[in-house]
Amino acid sequence: MSHFFAYISRLRWIQRWSLMRNAIPEDVATHSWEVGTLAHVLGVIHNNQNPNNKIDAHKLATCGLYHDATEVITGDMPTPVKYHSKAMRNAYKGVEQRAEKELLNLLPTEMHEAFKGVLIEHELPEVYQRLLKAADRLSALLKCQAELRAGNKEFEHAAQEILKRLNEEQQPEVLYFLENFAPAYALSLDHLLK
Repeated sequence: MSHFFAYISRLRWIQRWSLMRNAIPEDVATHSWEVGTLAHVLGVIHNNQNPNNKIDAHKLATCGLYHDATEVITGDMPTPVKYHSKAMRNAYKGVEQRAEKELLNLLPTEMHEAFKGVLIEHELPEVYQRLLKAADRLSALLKCQAELRAGNKEFEHAAQEILKRLNEEQQPEVLYFLENFAPAYALSLDHLLK
């Protein structure tokens, strides 16, 4: 009997942004779904912009779904804490990598190879890692912007910092998303349906 999916289903109980007041609560399962959809579209954009260097956008979406699966073991480490210092970042990276292996070992042996390709993030090709991180940051930016629209100024600094980072990185896929898709997130349902 494997406990893998029973563990994964518990991501819905792990709250994100735990050090901040949230007007809109977000759990790791919801975040992972959004990162999966954002990773997919970034993969599609990448392929449109790089017809001679295509990637598997569907695999990238799956990586997005599992990108925070380790948090079922580690919990959600707030970004300011995780990146506080190089020592903290390296220590947490080691904990994440150990948790990836523990999760993988919960699966039947015959499934290890298939899941290794989406669970073990540091073994992914660089372009997958880059786009997955971009999808994660985009999800965080969209969360911050939603909080600001709800009147929660607690997320103002985080939104500014994340947007600054995305703009500094100048990833063409992200810039395309920010120009073509992100503005619609600010619309009400009535405006979306027009």
